[in-house]
Amino acid sequence: MKILITGAAGFIGSHTAERLQSLGHVVVGVDNFSDYYSVILKQLNAKALTEKGISIIKKDLRDEDLLKVLPNDFDYIFHFAGQPGISQTSTFEDYFSNNIIATKNLVDFAEGCPNLKLLVNIATSSIYGLEATHPESFAPKPASHYGVTKLAGEQLVLQKSREQLLKSCSLRLYSVIGPRERPEKMYTKLIDLGLKDEKFPLFEGSDTHLRSFTYVGDIVDGIVSVIGKEQLVNGEIINLGTEVEHTTKEGIEAVEQILGKKIHLNVIPKRPGDQLRTKANIDKARRLLNYNPQTTLLEAVEKQVAWFKANF
Repeated sequence: MKILITGAAGFIGSHTAERLQSLGHVVVGVDNFSDYYSVILKQLNAKALTEKGISIIKKDLRDEDLLKVLPNDFDYIFHFAGQPGISQTSTFEDYFSNNIIATKNLVDFAEGCPNLKLLVNIATSSIYGLEATHPESFAPKPASHYGVTKLAGEQLVLQKSREQLLKSCSLRLYSVIGPRERPEKMYTKLIDLGLKDEKFPLFEGSDTHLRSFTYVGDIVDGIVSVIGKEQLVNGEIINLGTEVEHTTKEGIEAVEQILGKKIHLNVIPKRPGDQLRTKANIDKARRLLNYNPQTTLLEAVEKQVAWFKANF
C-alpha cells in the first residue's frame, strides 16, 4: 500500500511512518516544519525517516496547490498535521488555519485520490473538554481553542463519510508520551530540566490532575490497526489510550526514579483550558480494533529518558 502521513516530522507522525514502512508499505511524509517548536528536533525526526527510505516533502497544507505538489495514488492518508496543544503563545488564528483550513484542503485533496481506501484523522481527547473519561457517543464540550478547532477538523473529515464521498474515521488520542515528545510537553521538559538541575514550572493544582499517560508505541498499535478495516471503521470516532490513570505528581515521581535525582518545582498560575482528568474509554477500540495497550508508565518514561540522553 502507498500511504501519506501529514505531520510526518512530528512526534506521533514520525513513529507511525516508521511502523508502516516496517510493515512493508510505501510511505510518503509531508510536513511544513513549523517553528512552533524546535525545527532541529523535526529535522532529526525527518532524518531518521529518510534513512529508512521514507521520503519527506516540505509543504504547508494551508496552501491550495496540494494536487500539484503531492502524488494522488495513495491508498491511505493519516492526518497528524495541525497546531498542537494548549499554548498561550498560539493565537486563535493559528489554531483555525492549521486545524480547520489545512484539514479542509487535505479533505479536498483526498477526494482527488482515486485509489483512496480510508482517510484517518488524528484527533485528541481535548475534544471532550475538561474531563475526558467518556465513550465516543458523549457530546463534546471542548474548553480550549485547540479542542474546538480539532473538533471542527474532525467533523470536516467525517462529513465525507456521511456524504458517502470517501471513507474516513477519526482517532482521539490520550496523553501520548515517549521518545520524540515535543520539548514543551511535560515529560521531555521534566527530563531536560531534571538533568540540568533546573526547576520545572508546574501549573498550580495540576499535580493532582489525572492522565491516561499512553506510550507512543501503544498508540501506534491502534493507529495502524485500522488498515484493512475501512468498512468497519468508516464514519467512526475511536478513542485510543490507556485505561490506567496517573496523577501529574506520579508522573514527576516516575521521572525522578529513572533519573535517580530529585526534580525541583516552580509553581506558576493555572493554565486556562487545561484538562482536569483524562481516562481513555477504549471499549470501542477493543471491539473494532482488538486494541490492548500494555506499556506501563515507568517503562514509557525509561524509553523516553534513554532517547533524550542519546540525542540531547
